[in-house]
Amino acid sequence: MADAPLHNDLANGPAGGQAFWVNASDAVRLRLAYWPGGDRGTIFLLPGRTEYIEKYGPAASEMAQRGYGTLCIDIRGQGLSDRALPDRMIGDVRDFDEYQRDVDAMLEFAQAQGLPKPFYLLSHSMGGSIALRAMHRGAAFRAAAFSAPMWGILLAPPMRIFSRVVTGLAGGIGLGHLYAPGTKGESYVTRAPFQGNLLTTSEPMYDWMRGHLESVPDLALGGLTLRWLAAALRDCAALQRMALPDVPTWCALGTLEKIVDPAPIHAMMARWPKGRLEMFDGAEHEIMMEKPHHRTRFYDATARLFDANA
Repeated sequence: MADAPLHNDLANGPAGGQAFWVNASDAVRLRLAYWPGGDRGTIFLLPGRTEYIEKYGPAASEMAQRGYGTLCIDIRGQGLSDRALPDRMIGDVRDFDEYQRDVDAMLEFAQAQGLPKPFYLLSHSMGGSIALRAMHRGAAFRAAAFSAPMWGILLAPPMRIFSRVVTGLAGGIGLGHLYAPGTKGESYVTRAPFQGNLLTTSEPMYDWMRGHLESVPDLALGGLTLRWLAAALRDCAALQRMALPDVPTWCALGTLEKIVDPAPIHAMMARWPKGRLEMFDGAEHEIMMEKPHHRTRFYDATARLFDANA
């Protein structure tokens, strides 16, 4: 473990935040950051695809006000963690099981540093699939909060069939490292104007995210490889077939969601033994980057869940 950079001036995280380099079991170097926040426990925050630690400084501040510390990660291939390919702007992974090594590294760090217990999960989008898989593996989290979890990818039926065929063929002939159709080596928030974006209805938050990548371009990530897409489709299908963990959870989903598939979220939360789903009227994909009333509602509900499962 060694000190790593943390751009807390951009993150607006709680005072006392620190970042560290750690190695996963397969020697991938990962960046972790811990923001202290009280003695109620530690939240393991798993970001979505293309995201990075600094984006969740406000989330850490909100949860610190409610008595929780936050441990966040640059998932492999994102932020300042190691990337698999020379092209830094392409997201790549061969199998989603690789992400579980990142969760294991977080747990090892938290145990070694004696971070306050209990441990809780907070995740967004792709982080939601990683979080659910970790729960299936028996990771010791007391409760979990999900924001628009990626338990399905929103593709039209013809594109879904096309994607399965293309990703299968590409992998078979050694082309899995190429960009998936419709993606390219440019960050969404730097190329897409606020009007018509699929992430948030809050223009100040959208501008804030864009400012991060203008200030620290190395945080940016663009499109994804064909094999990443194939791995994601396999993982989503597998998660939908599995029994759900007997762990208290709640899930937030915007009514304007256009990135992840809402149908598996509704179906899985309806059969989750200790779960509930709340819809956020007028919110898009990133509820933690939404307008203030959505953000406050989200953090209040997350704290209530965690408080009830201390």
